Amino acid sequence: MTHPGMALAEFAAALRYGDIPAPVARRSEDLLLDWLGSALAGKGERPVESIARYWAGQGPADGPSEILIHRRGSSPLVAAAINAASSHVAEQDDVHNGSVFHPAAVVFPAALATAQALGRSGRELLAAAVAGYEVGIRVGAFLGRSHYRVFHTTGTAGTLAAAAAAGHLLRLTPAQMLQAFGSAGTQSAGLWEFLRDGADSKPLHTAHAATAGLTAAYLAADGFTGAARIFDGERGLAAGMSSDADPARLVDGLGSRWATAETSFKFHASCRHTHPAADALLALMRRESLAAADIARVTALVHQGAIDVLGPVVDPRTVHQSKFSIGTVLALVALHGRAGLAEFDREFDAAAVRGFAARVAMRLDPEVDAAYPARWIGKVEVETVAGRRLAARVDEPRGDPGNTLTRTEIEDKAMRLAAYRGGAGESEMRELIARVWAIADAPRIGALL
Repeated sequence: MTHPGMALAEFAAALRYGDIPAPVARRSEDLLLDWLGSALAGKGERPVESIARYWAGQGPADGPSEILIHRRGSSPLVAAAINAASSHVAEQDDVHNGSVFHPAAVVFPAALATAQALGRSGRELLAAAVAGYEVGIRVGAFLGRSHYRVFHTTGTAGTLAAAAAAGHLLRLTPAQMLQAFGSAGTQSAGLWEFLRDGADSKPLHTAHAATAGLTAAYLAADGFTGAARIFDGERGLAAGMSSDADPARLVDGLGSRWATAETSFKFHASCRHTHPAADALLALMRRESLAAADIARVTALVHQGAIDVLGPVVDPRTVHQSKFSIGTVLALVALHGRAGLAEFDREFDAAAVRGFAARVAMRLDPEVDAAYPARWIGKVEVETVAGRRLAARVDEPRGDPGNTLTRTEIEDKAMRLAAYRGGAGESEMRELIARVWAIADAPRIGALL
């Protein structure tokens, strides 16, 4: 009987564009445009530019793979690192609920850089991206909730996702893909401790995952070997990083259940764990015609993962740290109706925001916790200044598959993200959007900007 790692390798190596259902292929185009917007929004961000300076100094001054924020080419490795870092800093990149994993920020940087370097077609790029999503999502689910409590799954499962995408474009055999998985898995890394300090590590996690996976794939193409049982071996990922790993999740519905289509778009510019409560609070305020000044206290009823990730952020000192503060996010939506990029930049440290945030608390809710991570239910309890006690819930936050964004909304979001730091102008973005919607017909992937 084929072990789960080999089955996953066979799938990633053998997948072809024609195997992908049309709605999933179209969703991969949606996800690509959404990612491009996030990547452009990272332009000028201090941690991103620091990573970019380092990586640009390690590679050629020109090359086939595009560094989006700098409009120049370099090697696949350099481009993948910088694009991965830039797309994971605005907190607008996509997320898969069940695996608690951000696929785009690790899959598309490796896939785009490799496709441009090898001259692959648009259909090959999309197939590689789907391979990366399907693998990475299943690896994240395999590692389980215990893993996510300590490890940033996007940094760990992301190495395998990037290896699958790059390996697919390199046309690895199933045996070579398995070797690539072994080399990627042994490089898996990313710890949540940075949140406590508001440190810069998060975009470093995606840069490392994208480059480690890409490196593993290129090495496998050259005959380099990796552990065959990197997932479930005696000293593999499950043994070292999880207490509830389930190898069956690695192959759950492989080839019939398309996890790519389960991926959610992020509406608010904050950690996804804040979104359910934010949407529930907005719904309650609209239903009851409340203003922020009418609210005395808010309790967000959450799952344990939200407490683990958001709990350490009690006094946010930077814009990025504030995106992991449940109080700040709920304050912004209460005061301004949204928690977007502009609201965080202008208001995260405002007296009114801090005052409202001080009246927000989290409480573990058995129903919400039992549903997580398959479903991210949002529930809030509100006490008004007048003494009324109110409650609201949302069963699917904005951007989830059952409450998704339309293509027009995805286009508008990408336009806003590109304009945020001047990553691209309006006419450039219109051209880019048209190029993405037609990418399946592109005979060769060149520069996108």
